[in-house]
Amino acid sequence: MKRLFYLFAFWFPILSGASAAPGDKHIAVETQRTALVIRISQEGDPTIVYLGRRLQSPADYELLPDNSKRGEDYTKLYNSAYTPAGGRNLLEPALQIAHADGNPSSDLKYVRHQTQNGADGVVLTTVFLKDPQYPFEVSLFYKAYQQEDVIEQWSSIRHTEKKNVRLQKYASANLYIPAQRYYLTHFHGDWAKEMNPEEIQLSAGLKVLDTKLGTRADLFQPPSFLLSLNQPAQEETGEVLAGTLAWSGNYKIEFEVDPLRNLRLIAGINPYASEYTLAPGKEFVTPAFLYTYSSNGKGQASRNLHRWARKHRIPQGEGNRLTLLNNWEATYFDFNEEKLTTLFKDGKKLGVDLFLLDDGWFANKYPRNNDHTGLGDWQENKQKLPHGLGYLVKEAESAGIKFGIWLEPEMVSPKSELYEKHPDWVIKLPNRSEYYFRNQLVLDLSNPNVQDFVYGVVDGILTKNPTLGYIKWDCNAVIYNAFSATNPNPSHLFVEYVQGLYKVLDRLRAKYPTLPLMLCSGGGGRVDYGALKYFTEFWPSDNTDGLERIFIQWNYSYFFPAIATCNHITDWGKQPIKFRTDVAMMGKMGYDIVVSKLDEEELQFSQEALKTYSRVKDVIWQGDLFRLVSPQTNDLASLVYVSEKQDKAIWFNYLVGNRYREGSQAPIQLKGLNPAKKYRIQELNIYPGNNSPINRNQTVYSGDYLMTVGFNPQVDARRTSVVLEITESN
Repeated sequence: MKRLFYLFAFWFPILSGASAAPGDKHIAVETQRTALVIRISQEGDPTIVYLGRRLQSPADYELLPDNSKRGEDYTKLYNSAYTPAGGRNLLEPALQIAHADGNPSSDLKYVRHQTQNGADGVVLTTVFLKDPQYPFEVSLFYKAYQQEDVIEQWSSIRHTEKKNVRLQKYASANLYIPAQRYYLTHFHGDWAKEMNPEEIQLSAGLKVLDTKLGTRADLFQPPSFLLSLNQPAQEETGEVLAGTLAWSGNYKIEFEVDPLRNLRLIAGINPYASEYTLAPGKEFVTPAFLYTYSSNGKGQASRNLHRWARKHRIPQGEGNRLTLLNNWEATYFDFNEEKLTTLFKDGKKLGVDLFLLDDGWFANKYPRNNDHTGLGDWQENKQKLPHGLGYLVKEAESAGIKFGIWLEPEMVSPKSELYEKHPDWVIKLPNRSEYYFRNQLVLDLSNPNVQDFVYGVVDGILTKNPTLGYIKWDCNAVIYNAFSATNPNPSHLFVEYVQGLYKVLDRLRAKYPTLPLMLCSGGGGRVDYGALKYFTEFWPSDNTDGLERIFIQWNYSYFFPAIATCNHITDWGKQPIKFRTDVAMMGKMGYDIVVSKLDEEELQFSQEALKTYSRVKDVIWQGDLFRLVSPQTNDLASLVYVSEKQDKAIWFNYLVGNRYREGSQAPIQLKGLNPAKKYRIQELNIYPGNNSPINRNQTVYSGDYLMTVGFNPQVDARRTSVVLEITESN
């Protein structure tokens, strides 16, 4: 019997994918340029011994020190790959639980690991861990995207204990990064002030980025960051880790400089008010933490994420997008069929692909004539739209454009029929006064009946109007007084709300896989790669002032590609329409203006700009982004998109300061071109009646010249925005 046990112990690791005994094992998660190396200690603990540039010889990973010690690790767990709480750990845990017998400790030992090769160079490594005293298991997943140099990491937790286990903290990822110094760039803001960067040097102890808003979770701070090692982050030099959590609810990202001056990074769902009761035999899967390591600065990290998102995450990320005209700033809530059909013709005259009808088209008992009523009552308002949405769809198509609609299906107005019929569907405390965010409350998507309702609202509209071309999905409220009247586990609400949302979106995407969907949340209150699995694009901010948008779009570009970033030309701001158009062209361009109020030159310019955009948009959407001059530290912003073949580039330049004689006083060195190729430079978006000093110059430049010496786009107070097209010349 004993001999049989030894035979099993010997063969089991081989059959299950393991390669050797604990203490002699290195698990290398590798992309083309990056490696994350996990070492199994003699005690069976999974530890991280390396995260950085991939080494040429895998054998070299065995030479790595255990944790870059600068002193005594009293626990031997500082660099744990998934730090358990309650045992010998002294630092911030990734996992904190209470077993079925009440024991508050956990210990995770290596069992085995396996590697699976997928399509498009995607390799999934799974590390299986188990508590030696309990039938409690954790699996760590590392999905390595070879070509894009991105790692997607998450964990799953399951057990077969006799009763429920209480999960008090359940992180997605736990990284360990030795360096001399650490510089964190995080982003914060508020409505219309999204994505303001702040760089700090991390000191000993804990720095936390988190949100507790439930929905519209990114209002104050998004789950995205840049971490620079040894020196502050530079655009094209230095070691940078760009990370973001793919979760649309409460999150927590912790940066702990430990007693050995190494950095521990733990990211996942925020455990705040979210203890999760896990039944025997059930599995809890955490959201994905996404990160990319670059030894060539922030720019390379951005390009890695952009390529990954376009190819692997965003629907139709390598496809097309529709330019649209939105009615919101033209009509607000005050419209009828006649006004709208006139706007359809204006949209066609302008040259857009689609007309988007925004808020205010629904509800009858409590008509949606302002933002106090009607949310939840998703029937056409008979006074405004007596012939229904189907009539508008056909009228728009007759005018030569598609028709799209605004929805906010997760929310409810206290003054609505839905609220009167189903007060138990609303997130609120029974013994507290209702408190409103934008005069509304949040529906309880942890309730399957609410999930069915929300799905039915969207599916019903699409079933009745099968040629409807676009949906803008809004989410304007946060969660106050968090309580579910129907959830048997109240502390599950924050987690199961997001899971419920994803269930609805999964069903919709299964039935309508190619429908364009815009992700909006009062602007940028919900911009993450969890939601962007379903949405083709997102609305960065309600602030569409051309000058403000340069900064907002610049900072989103660290993590999200141009094809997903909706930029509209509106009447916000004091800049001329050329400036606002040039800024919007940096991503997925659209309009929210009154076309009939444009003068002849403005209309002519806009029509020509749309034609130009149609011709060059693929370079912007699919090209590599190089940020050249930062508006954060200069009175000029400059960035260029370069095609994969390096035969075309679109170069944007903007004056962001108005000091005397500010502008591009010297040549700007370009990046991303082929030094051996020859290029011509042509200015785009020239306003009627103006001439370009650049277009008079027919000089052919080498890529080497443009990247070494540079070119002056001649931005100044008279030329506040300059868009240049760079094309390969024979």
